[in-house]
Amino acid sequence: MGILVTFGVVCSRNEMLITVIGRGHSGTRAMSHTLSESGVFMGDQLNKSGDLLPPQDLYEACRVMAKYVVHQGGLNWDFSGLHSGPIDPAFTRLVESYLSSVLNSDFTNKGWKLPETTLILPWIVRIFPEAHYIYWVRDPRDNVLDGHLTDDLSDFGVPYDFTDDLIKRRAISWQYQFEIMKNTPSPANRIDVRFEEFIIRQQDTLRRLEGFLGIPMATIPIRVDSVGRWRQMQHSDAFDIFPSEALYNGPWEVNQS
Repeated sequence: MGILVTFGVVCSRNEMLITVIGRGHSGTRAMSHTLSESGVFMGDQLNKSGDLLPPQDLYEACRVMAKYVVHQGGLNWDFSGLHSGPIDPAFTRLVESYLSSVLNSDFTNKGWKLPETTLILPWIVRIFPEAHYIYWVRDPRDNVLDGHLTDDLSDFGVPYDFTDDLIKRRAISWQYQFEIMKNTPSPANRIDVRFEEFIIRQQDTLRRLEGFLGIPMATIPIRVDSVGRWRQMQHSDAFDIFPSEALYNGPWEVNQS
């Protein structure tokens, strides 16, 4: 059995490491629960959202990496310095500590989900180049309706133009995480999944995931009313910053086949 050593992280070559990348309140819990029900070990301690706990070391890793992000004003950030050059050793230690129950487990298929992982995606991809990445996106008009820890990016050391407008602050947080996903060189093993498609066409999405991961995927209960909630809300000017390719405008009828 071969051994792969990447930035001090040791994994056997017959193991599959999986992570879910997506902003908080994008429905990533559905993917975490699906992976758990499909026999993927998602860590020793999980909360009801399927997050690997405790999260503090990864939160601190976010603050370490954020020091290398350059804010160019408005909704523009320069991530180029993250794609080459040395990775801060403190970052690697913190990530390894956070993932210890996963990395040290004997499970062949294992992974983790914590929305804040999105904030450190450039260095995660470099540390785990052979991992399987599930890029998860939800219509931002739904994504920003509820509060999340990453609403104020400065709590994680990320520079941005602060605003007292709560919805706009959430929209900026969404845009930052969209940009960091878009600007990070794509990992070798990546699949893009829309939350809405998982809900509306769950079986089709599971078949795609089976092809990507090479394992049978379990079906979990879903809430159809979680799609398109923004249509019942008052329009916010903050929505105007969202790129059209991120929006979901139907179909709305669930397909069970």
